[in-house]
Amino acid sequence: MLGTSKSIFRRLLFSFLATVLVGLGISGLLISLFAREYIYDSKEEEMLRMAKKVNVAIQDYDKVNKRLVDQLVSLDQAFDTRIWLFDQDGKIVATSMKDEVFTGKSIAVSIADKVLKGKSAVTELQIEGLEDPMLSVAVPWGEGEEVYGGIILHAPIEGIEKTFGQMRETILWATLFGVLLSTAMVSYLSWSISRPLRTIERTAAEIGRGNYAERVHVDTSDEIGDVAQTINTMAEKLEKVEQERHHLEQVRNDFLANVSHELRTPLTAIQGFLEALQDGLVEEEEARQKYYAVMYSETMQVNRLVDDLMDLMKLENNEINLAKFPVDVGEVMGKVAFAFRAETEEKGIALHVELPDELPKIYADRDRVAQILKNFVKNAVKFTEQGEIRIRAEAEDAYVRIQVADTGIGISQEDVHRIWERFFKVDRGRSKNNKGTGLGLAIVKELVELHDGKWKVESELGEGSTFTVWLPTVASYRQTT
Repeated sequence: MLGTSKSIFRRLLFSFLATVLVGLGISGLLISLFAREYIYDSKEEEMLRMAKKVNVAIQDYDKVNKRLVDQLVSLDQAFDTRIWLFDQDGKIVATSMKDEVFTGKSIAVSIADKVLKGKSAVTELQIEGLEDPMLSVAVPWGEGEEVYGGIILHAPIEGIEKTFGQMRETILWATLFGVLLSTAMVSYLSWSISRPLRTIERTAAEIGRGNYAERVHVDTSDEIGDVAQTINTMAEKLEKVEQERHHLEQVRNDFLANVSHELRTPLTAIQGFLEALQDGLVEEEEARQKYYAVMYSETMQVNRLVDDLMDLMKLENNEINLAKFPVDVGEVMGKVAFAFRAETEEKGIALHVELPDELPKIYADRDRVAQILKNFVKNAVKFTEQGEIRIRAEAEDAYVRIQVADTGIGISQEDVHRIWERFFKVDRGRSKNNKGTGLGLAIVKELVELHDGKWKVESELGEGSTFTVWLPTVASYRQTT
């Protein structure tokens, strides 16, 4: 990729320079051609005007004499150009120069014929005796329709060509300066493009190696900045995916470890008791019955774990269909309280049910609502050594709020957000005394979500806990449907 960036830099530099060179070259050539044509045209028009002025000045002379020659010399000095006169035979009869070396020489027949017919002519002449070609114009010499001959004004092309040479030299220097300036500008432009590309390349390489926390730092607001922002967004998503993957991996490992632990404890106890019975170490019938009771209890613990796991898997995979009907919350609360009455009395815990006079029915699955309450009350009984447990409900907006409050050991602030996780146990140090699968609250969370409800827990360590769920009423369900 780095080589590609360098290649982009070179391609940008060379392509821009080639464009500048070609552009300046074509512009210089066109300017030179148009300027040359413009100068020639302007010179020709100027010389034609001067030639016509010469004719006006000498049209009274139909023959060459001293006064005519003096007039030509005077006009030569005034117009700064050479003046020749030729007769109807096309021969030069007078010049504005003091030496008349060209007198008697003939003009080209084509020019002479054109001028004698009353027309003007423009041409470049290579005159014998002169090294440089001349730019010449010829107009008729005469008055009205009477033509005595022709008037030729000519100037050396050398001056015009010298002007062109200076112009070309100026264009060349301007082109050179433009190339240098363009090289600097294009180099900076190419660098400003390739530099962020190299930054993007390095960052992309780091992301490719798994460093998803890497970000592209490009301070441009163009398309390259958009690419950098897209890569940063992609890196953020990859980082979240990687964190989620690690989290899921940790959850999976914790799940396997917890399942293994929860299964190993009862299975180890069952195995030990069975080995003792098989080896005949327990002879008394009363002792054997105690062993059987313990093995039965441990077997039921394994069954509860398997049942809870199956319920949680079905809930998470949306494989459970709720049988929703109008449910009397007070009736369900009374049955749940009755189921735990004996256990609470055995521990010396007061169990209270608080209900208002009128409570709207909820639209829910009766058995699942009972399961939610049983999980709450079971945990309350498990973690409350003395005091009381209160089960209460009241209407709140479109919901019925159900609470189970206890005066138990409470939950620390570090653990309060984790109690809804699978296999998480608040009483980790006392789990041998208070057996449980650690799946109850995770199941409650899934069940409440299936009922379109809400949940909340409030707790202080050593003060007790209050678990609250909100389940929709029948009236609110009918309004939404």
